Amino acid sequence: MNVIQQLEKEQQKAKVPALRAGDTVKVHAKVVEGTRERIQVFEGIVIRVTGGGLRQNFTVRRVTHGVGVERTFLVHSPRIDRIDVLRHGDVRQGRLYYLRGKVGKGARIRERRGALAAVAEEAEGEVREATEGTEQGQEK
Repeated sequence: MNVIQQLEKEQQKAKVPALRAGDTVKVHAKVVEGTRERIQVFEGIVIRVTGGGLRQNFTVRRVTHGVGVERTFLVHSPRIDRIDVLRHGDVRQGRLYYLRGKVGKGARIRERRGALAAVAEEAEGEVREATEGTEQGQEK
């Protein structure tokens, strides 16, 4: 393994949920305001996932007070506290830019069911177990 790959591996987060376009997520991001640091929650639909490894990022879209807001996050950024996957959407595209032109019920995405959802829930369970273990270790 060369030096660059080793450095990237050290900076990657241990457990990251598998994200796909169409998933509804809640991202807990750290925001610095003056000397204070707080957690800001951004909830919405993942409209794209790009890159891989340390450079992997995803864009989340939500509509607030009739205005569409999109925010891009780096998956392995130290500014991200955690990512919670609330629902797995059933979509056929990898990029959901068409949601920008839809409003209300037209922008809904049906939930993924069956084998894919079961595999995704199992993966989430593993991520939760890993994070619970680290939280218990920090309390001691």
